[in-house]
Amino acid sequence: MMSAIDGFVTGQGRYVDDIKLPGMMRMYVVRSPYARARILKIEGGLNGHEVRGSMSSVGEGATEGSMELQEPVLSTSTVNYVGQPVAAVFGDNLYEAEDRAETVEVEYEPLKPVISIKEALESEPIHRSAKTNIMSDTWLGKDFEIDAPVVLEDRFVNRRVATNPIETRGIVADYSGDKLTVWISTQSVHSIKEGLCEAMGLQPQKVRVIQTDTGGAFGLKGALYPEYVIAAFAAMKFRKPVKWIETRREHLSASHPGRGAEGRMKLFADRQGKILGLKGEVIVDGGAYSGGMGEFAPGFIGYQLTGPYAIQNAHVRAMSVFTNKPPHGPYRGAGRPEAAFFIERMMDMLADELGIDAAELRLKNATTESFRSPLGMKIDASHDFIAKSIEELEYRKLSREKKAGFACFVLVPATQPGESARIVVKEGKIKVWLGGNTHGQRHDIFVKKLLNEELGVPEDKVELERGDTDMLEAGVGAWGSRSAMMAGTALIMAARKIKDQTEKEFGKYSPELLLANEYDEYHFEKFRESLNSFGANLATVSIDQYGNVNVDECRSYYDVGNALSRESVIGQITGGCLQGIGQALYEEVAYNEDGQLLTSSISDAGVQSALTLPRFVIRIAENRSRLPHGAKGLGESPTIGVPSAVARAIELASGRRIRETPVRPEMIV
Repeated sequence: MMSAIDGFVTGQGRYVDDIKLPGMMRMYVVRSPYARARILKIEGGLNGHEVRGSMSSVGEGATEGSMELQEPVLSTSTVNYVGQPVAAVFGDNLYEAEDRAETVEVEYEPLKPVISIKEALESEPIHRSAKTNIMSDTWLGKDFEIDAPVVLEDRFVNRRVATNPIETRGIVADYSGDKLTVWISTQSVHSIKEGLCEAMGLQPQKVRVIQTDTGGAFGLKGALYPEYVIAAFAAMKFRKPVKWIETRREHLSASHPGRGAEGRMKLFADRQGKILGLKGEVIVDGGAYSGGMGEFAPGFIGYQLTGPYAIQNAHVRAMSVFTNKPPHGPYRGAGRPEAAFFIERMMDMLADELGIDAAELRLKNATTESFRSPLGMKIDASHDFIAKSIEELEYRKLSREKKAGFACFVLVPATQPGESARIVVKEGKIKVWLGGNTHGQRHDIFVKKLLNEELGVPEDKVELERGDTDMLEAGVGAWGSRSAMMAGTALIMAARKIKDQTEKEFGKYSPELLLANEYDEYHFEKFRESLNSFGANLATVSIDQYGNVNVDECRSYYDVGNALSRESVIGQITGGCLQGIGQALYEEVAYNEDGQLLTSSISDAGVQSALTLPRFVIRIAENRSRLPHGAKGLGESPTIGVPSAVARAIELASGRRIRETPVRPEMIV
């Protein structure tokens, strides 16, 4: 049996664009050229006069939002970001479809767009039904008054970042007259099915969603997008298969970018460096419409603002605002990197103010027992891990030789509400479906390993199937560093059920007995707890005379629990570190004052090249979790710790305070 990786290397993967069905049409989407405008007239193509309804919010961080403020599938009244879909046209091939875009007539009345968070707070509402541009507003913790000898304040910005997977979004929809079947590049077939059913008013038994091979996702592909609904509607209308594949420019202009957050922090401490309290304000650029990650993100960032430290007093306001940009979405880390950046930058500021070594300051404020912060986050004792990370990353040695940035963080994995798995044993083979769909993380490795350990079956007898809603009753998704933890636990529980069945039938168990018979077991493991873990990063940089930064070395030390595959651990950390460096130095979705996209190509958006790779040093701790396989979260760890470590390294090397990502040369020179 060919392994998953061999199939990709030899060109035998099956991506959305590889699917070819008889009579299939290609879809081209006509998009708004304005960031904000009234639609005075729209004629031609498939438009909002026929395709009615609003988007359903599904995927990571999904919230319902206000119905009247949700994105329409196709608007007939207003547009609120450059690239918003207004119509779709179709052809036998992509070129024919694109030519037909000229048959669509749209008359706009441009309006002044709201582009920044500052403008959002000061301008009239972009939505007529809203009183302000505030999408969500909540407080965490309790107010306090402290007469502290040291009070420090600063403001930080993480600019918007596009996810930029190697494979962009894509869908093929086909309607048999009775059932809608969708092939899609996704992190969760169940999220897409739920979203299509809600947006189109379809019964669940009338929709099947099948995952194709998925070339990266990073949070992007758990959500429902207008293009998916339009393609499904068209397939049902024309009774022909419809394919839509996103271009890179469409990805940069109309997909849901992450980050886009500001943090205003106020730290209270004594002269010995003990933090006495924290006040803050987190504001997220939620984009043009409610629902989804935009409303969830600020509270999630605020929840984590105390990091791995014993800060007894904290009070944080968490807001998101409407702007004339695409809706905010999750990007690897999804709130965790922002929180870490805000608190770690303040830790470095306090260290400089008091003349205390930055690592020693973190140790001084680490927890020596389990701790629940005033903001609600519960963590285990962090002191021993931070002390060990200083040693493992060789911080003291490197900080003497070269100015080294050091950062600590808490990884809060998305454990709730649990996850599902199905195991089918038939004809001497075992097939597995998981509720979260792999998009490059090699889920097949831990699936084979865990079933070998639980059932004693050879790994070559086990095959992980792509996501398919007809083959798995329910599922959540692959995001939030949850797959090995939650899907792995569900898989183990399903395997144990099958083992018990075998023992009841035959009075004993053996792998041979199992494979000689047939079994079909589904299990959903409910989970309500949080299983946080700690991590630390160290970075060194060099800066040329023009302010260009190069990361020379990037070191990581993470507690991964029981490492189910060291190969996967190293791969996850290496790739994640590069994404963290990308955010710190290069990557941004930028707009001008009219809301026009300035980063309209992949090179403009700042994706790194192989020429900028640093030296990686990776160390892991394996403190088992209380899950049956002992695993902990990992996937997002590098994007949480690396930007803060790189920012500190730049600060030490340049003598300039770093408050924003990406760090542009003009901030340094």
